[in-house]
Amino acid sequence: MKNKTQLFLTAGLFLLIFFMTNAQESRSFKIFQFPKDQIPRIDGNTNDWQMVPESYIIGMDQLWEDSGKHEKVDSTNLYVQVKVGWVKGLNRLYFLYEAYDDYWDFSLSGLHNDTFELIVDGDQSGGPFIDRFHPNKQLDSLDAFFSFHGVHAQNYHIFTPAQGKDWTLVWGSQPWIKELPFSNAAYNYDFQPGESGKLTLEFWITPFDYAGHEGPVRAVESILEENKKVSLSWAVIDYDNVNNPSNNGFWNLSKEHTMYGDASYALSFKLMPLEPEFYPKLEADWSFEIIDMKNREVAFLDESKGEITSLEWDFGDGTTSNKKNPIHIYKERGKYIVVLKVSGPFGNSRRSKVWDVVVK
Repeated sequence: MKNKTQLFLTAGLFLLIFFMTNAQESRSFKIFQFPKDQIPRIDGNTNDWQMVPESYIIGMDQLWEDSGKHEKVDSTNLYVQVKVGWVKGLNRLYFLYEAYDDYWDFSLSGLHNDTFELIVDGDQSGGPFIDRFHPNKQLDSLDAFFSFHGVHAQNYHIFTPAQGKDWTLVWGSQPWIKELPFSNAAYNYDFQPGESGKLTLEFWITPFDYAGHEGPVRAVESILEENKKVSLSWAVIDYDNVNNPSNNGFWNLSKEHTMYGDASYALSFKLMPLEPEFYPKLEADWSFEIIDMKNREVAFLDESKGEITSLEWDFGDGTTSNKKNPIHIYKERGKYIVVLKVSGPFGNSRRSKVWDVVVK
């Protein structure tokens, strides 16, 4: 009877862990869209982020300490929260990292440094991406490093703070991605090594589907679009003793410790549309695609925002249309001024593009 009871308890514990693990795997998060006229300035100041709703905050309640050194969060020892943002039209991810630590450890020149370790997989390709996880175990380690490490997903060891060193180690063969025009960072803090205090880190990075050691000449940026999902994860590595090589905690967003080198263990983040409060009341906008240059056939796409009751296209050749997304054939070759006018309860709006549409 005792053995059966132990068996049931063991089975119950296994099922509990199984369901908890799967629940963790299904977690997803949101990336806030900044209006294009309110792009955050990278200066270590949080004012630009005040518009971000609390629902976008990812705090310590979403992390767990997977080295077994802490049973629960102690905000008097360490507390962290992160916001992630993006801007439509830019292939950049913006981050605001705010942390309190009772002992900031950052006086040494090497890896021993309080760290925000971030991985990004812009196209959710998944899979291992560091040299020692290369599937071909016979491959020379440096060959694996230069051909594989950080190429399709990237790992940033961001030093919090960086003193007398670059703001981050890009763990891979492409350190060029930590410099402008591919990233930027700024800190705000007033403590010395070994002291307590609050740190603000503001930065942006460019995610890459391909980032080789040869530099940006062959690089492929990840395309960021509304409602697209990207994979992210991070860990907070907390050191509390400059003389102790071991850290005092590894607080992980992913359920898998090895997320640092395998993007399959990252979590899904959705690039959100603008929050309703930032919608323009009425704004005409449009794009186009030349679908047949030989026949001068052009497809127009209405991208206007707001409440619209009527619209009119002027194709610049003396013809118009009231269709939302018309296809127009130009009879003559030339450069055209195309205008879209929209109307609604909040007035009128016009978007003109001068000589964007050129057919031959």
